[in-house]
Amino acid sequence: MTASIGRESRGTGPVLVLLHTLGSDRRIWDPVVPLLERDRTVVTVDMPGFGTSAPLDAGAPVTPTRLAKAIADALAEDGIEHPHVAGNSLGGWVALELALSGAARSVTAIAPAGLWPHPLAPRRDLGRKAARLFAPAAGLLVRHPALRRVALLGVVAHPERVPPQAAAHLVRSYGRSPGFPEVNAAMRASRFERLADIRVPVTLAWAQHDRLVARPRRVPPWMRTVTLEGCGHLPMWDDPAAVALVLLAGSAEHVPDARLAP
Repeated sequence: MTASIGRESRGTGPVLVLLHTLGSDRRIWDPVVPLLERDRTVVTVDMPGFGTSAPLDAGAPVTPTRLAKAIADALAEDGIEHPHVAGNSLGGWVALELALSGAARSVTAIAPAGLWPHPLAPRRDLGRKAARLFAPAAGLLVRHPALRRVALLGVVAHPERVPPQAAAHLVRSYGRSPGFPEVNAAMRASRFERLADIRVPVTLAWAQHDRLVARPRRVPPWMRTVTLEGCGHLPMWDDPAAVALVLLAGSAEHVPDARLAP
């Protein structure tokens, strides 16, 4: 139900909706939001099954398309239609789905999932099992720099820049998100194949040290592509200022309209 989707709004200016990665929640944007709120009304969303949002009703696979529809409905309840949308990883895929459906004014997708050349095989997620096991003690464990580095090195390039409290929250969210198994399975079993059909401005941002998602060999030439130097898959702590600049540029009013592209 749309009423069960958690979201928070801060700032002033054009609306920019931020969508998180698989296994996290809207708090991954905490380092970046203060750098945006002077120029944008920033709406951070917990996607269904993550953070404060309940999972979608069973009966059909919880695909990025279904997540996008639920988010669009929730935003419409708040009177938000056709906002600028940005997302990281799974959130990037969902942002692209929103654009494809006509529900987004522009998209900035950071290391978006789904642009892989073929569906991915199912995989046992040992990392998530470890996160669930250590979740009760996460607050103590990540206070030690070496342990924090082990816990986060796969997703950030500079684990030392992640405060212990934020690191503990990441570990707990990853291990405990009820929507993770179903969304992960649906995501790995498919891919986003209609990138060239999107007719709003799109910025694709790729992290230099991403260990999880590789950039595709080809993207439509009218889409803007940028590299986040020195960043990992979750670049918000590695370089929040660089991420904020990419988001502001991607949601700027002067971004060329993709419909004018040849």
